[in-house]
Amino acid sequence: MPGTNLQRTEAMERSSIVSTHHYRVDLDLTVSDTTFTAITEIDFSAKSGASTFLDIIANSVEAVNLNGTALDPAAFADSRFPLTDLAEENTVRVESTMDYSRTGEGLHRYVDPADGEAYLYSQFEVADARRVFANFEQPDLKADFTFTVKAPESWRVFSNSPSPEPVPAGDGTATWSFTPTERMSTYLTSIIAGPYDGYSNDSYHSVDGRDIPLGVWARKSLKEYLDPEELFLITKQGFEFYEANYGFPYPFRKYDQIFCPEYNAGAMEHPGNVTIVESYVFRTKPTGAMIDRRLITILHEQAHMWFGDLVTMKWWDDLWLNESFAEYMSHLAAVNNTALTDAWVTFLASEKSWATQEDQLPSTHPIAADAVDIETVLINFDGITYGKGASVLKQLVAWVGQEEFLAGVRAYIQQNAWGNATLKDLLVELEKSSGRDLSEWTKLWLEESGVNVLSPVISTDDDGVVQSLSILQESDGRSSLRPHRIGVGGYDLVGGRLVRTISTELDIAGETTEVPEFAGKKRAALILVNDGDYAYGKIRMDEDSLDTAIEHLDAFDDHLARTQVLLSAWNMCRDGLLSATAFTAIVLKALPDETDGTVLRQVIAQLGTATNLYSAPAGRENLKLQVANQIFQILDSAEPGSDNQLQIASAAMRFAVTDEQFGRVRGWLDGVGVPEGYEVDAEVRWLIHVALAAAGYIGEDEIAAEYERDNTSYGQIYSAQARGALPNPEVREQVWADITGDTVSNTVQRNLCLGISRSSAESLVPYAERYFADAEAQWDNHTVEIAKNMLEYAFPIQLTGRTDLGVDLVGLGEEWLAEHAGAAPACVRLVSESVDLAARALKAQEVDATV
Repeated sequence: MPGTNLQRTEAMERSSIVSTHHYRVDLDLTVSDTTFTAITEIDFSAKSGASTFLDIIANSVEAVNLNGTALDPAAFADSRFPLTDLAEENTVRVESTMDYSRTGEGLHRYVDPADGEAYLYSQFEVADARRVFANFEQPDLKADFTFTVKAPESWRVFSNSPSPEPVPAGDGTATWSFTPTERMSTYLTSIIAGPYDGYSNDSYHSVDGRDIPLGVWARKSLKEYLDPEELFLITKQGFEFYEANYGFPYPFRKYDQIFCPEYNAGAMEHPGNVTIVESYVFRTKPTGAMIDRRLITILHEQAHMWFGDLVTMKWWDDLWLNESFAEYMSHLAAVNNTALTDAWVTFLASEKSWATQEDQLPSTHPIAADAVDIETVLINFDGITYGKGASVLKQLVAWVGQEEFLAGVRAYIQQNAWGNATLKDLLVELEKSSGRDLSEWTKLWLEESGVNVLSPVISTDDDGVVQSLSILQESDGRSSLRPHRIGVGGYDLVGGRLVRTISTELDIAGETTEVPEFAGKKRAALILVNDGDYAYGKIRMDEDSLDTAIEHLDAFDDHLARTQVLLSAWNMCRDGLLSATAFTAIVLKALPDETDGTVLRQVIAQLGTATNLYSAPAGRENLKLQVANQIFQILDSAEPGSDNQLQIASAAMRFAVTDEQFGRVRGWLDGVGVPEGYEVDAEVRWLIHVALAAAGYIGEDEIAAEYERDNTSYGQIYSAQARGALPNPEVREQVWADITGDTVSNTVQRNLCLGISRSSAESLVPYAERYFADAEAQWDNHTVEIAKNMLEYAFPIQLTGRTDLGVDLVGLGEEWLAEHAGAAPACVRLVSESVDLAARALKAQEVDATV
């Protein structure tokens, strides 16, 4: 039985039979708090006499009519409705009752705890439009859609077409009759409804002369925190860049951006109707990392308007191209047309770092993944699809040239506008524009998994003159040796600053490539392979260069080079080439003068992993104390009001270990000992409560009292995280029941899991076996998002190496994997990833034990 899955072969067969023209979808959102009704009519062509099926996940199907003939609703089963004996031209009508979601899939319903108002938003990617209306759920069956929505008269309703004036019914309800959308795939359609409030007083003047209306919206209780001037500015900067570089005017009629509660993703590129996670509405002082990520997210979704929406993949094999392209172009747009001119630094610290880590998991896959079915696609929204794909596109641009690349993209968009296309279609245009044969590049970079290791091999004479410099390329066992366009830089101390004194760019391939520009010259103090960060690989440093970089971390003029050094050190730590203790010393030296918010966030997270997981258990408590003491010292000297202070203060809460340190942090709640320039706002208060809860300094009563003080969606999220962190066995039992049951929403469940990730190893001992005992049922009995939350975030990795507590976590994981080879592949993948991360940590602990 297919369940809710859809095979690629089934989709291909259906698209060979069916061509879709138009949908008319009538939604009544006034039925109840749990269900709504949908009446769907679809006009489509088909091969005469053929059979196919509709996709629909419904509470019930009341009536189906095909070409004037009533069909038996009882034929609805297994998320499908069969259609037989089709004519050349067909109309099918389906009347159904649908369920609101609490999982962020389909049509999600949220009640604002601040005022009791209900808010709805849709999220259909990959295949959840069928949770709202009957359809042919695959991206290559495009159509135009006419939505009619009945909702409370006090609401606003948004879709891909401009919002019409509602027609009141006189009973407190009204009807919104939208004009037909442009041609699009089902997963790109959208309905957002509720008492959203915001701003629509700006527009963008397109190159074709149109004024495109712009809007930014959020829940009523959040409107005061919207910053429309900044949001509109970024939006217009994005449109300017994309219209100029795509050579095609913005293809839709308006552009609303709606910040939504309990949102699973960062955002979604619905044509003209983008939804964004509402954590990007800054109710409290945001970190620099959050500010930068919001900007990139806005630009990412805009990039999709052309690449993904106007031109759409035929099937999900090319999901990577959709997301990688938007990720690459969003950073390019940021560098060239916004205030975030160092966006490639944030890209290296976040996207590329994410990619290289995921590329070393047992579940890694080629960028061009084999998407055999929907379940496979759903777990491929990962660091390979986004980070590695974007990194490889950046490498391709360095190889073929940026202008040549953009010329190929422009031709691709012109050739395929309003239709569907494949990677092959793009490569044809890129080969034309660049004059390069990309077949071998495609094979090595897109069809093979794995990350190469790139290291310098340096020979000098007794006077320190370079005799030879070459780059050694190694395979990780998965990949071939690949071609790279790469920079090599030499850095020396000049006037107390570490500056680039020699550099070159070259193409490398094979195992060893000479770099002749350095021969015969005095050896630079630091030689950096992949200077400029064009290539995708793990970059190693020779011992002298690493020593120089660490000693002079505060002397780099080039922030990208400094970030390369930090990432190289982190990869060495993960690979067992640098002890966790040594890595913590590097990070603690880097923290005081780190000015990039994203880099700061990343290295603090890495510091936590090294200290609490990669360190040898026997010496861990001593290391934790040393790290905590230094974090508080760094905080005391941080610039008042700076992003560095904001993030270091949060780190102090997470790393605190002594009663004195926790007492200091707790005092901030009462205004005692607060660092100058540091604001203890609502979010900071919650971060303190989570830290105190994880350490056992507070209980449920204090958490409940804080939630009463901050009875908002944010309070709801953080109170769940604090409850999840509590070590109390009775509370933990209820938390686990909520995580594995159906009683809480997606966001509450995720934050309960995140709370567990903050817990002590001792408090998690009973849950090592519980995790594995519940894993398969979690996948089988829940939607993908709910299952993923538990399998990813509630894995008790803190127990790695803690045989003193009677737990062999890696052993338990390997046993489960051996016994569950027949479980759902997606479930096995998620568990295997967690077990692999634990096994890597175990090896790191062994290395650290030798220090």
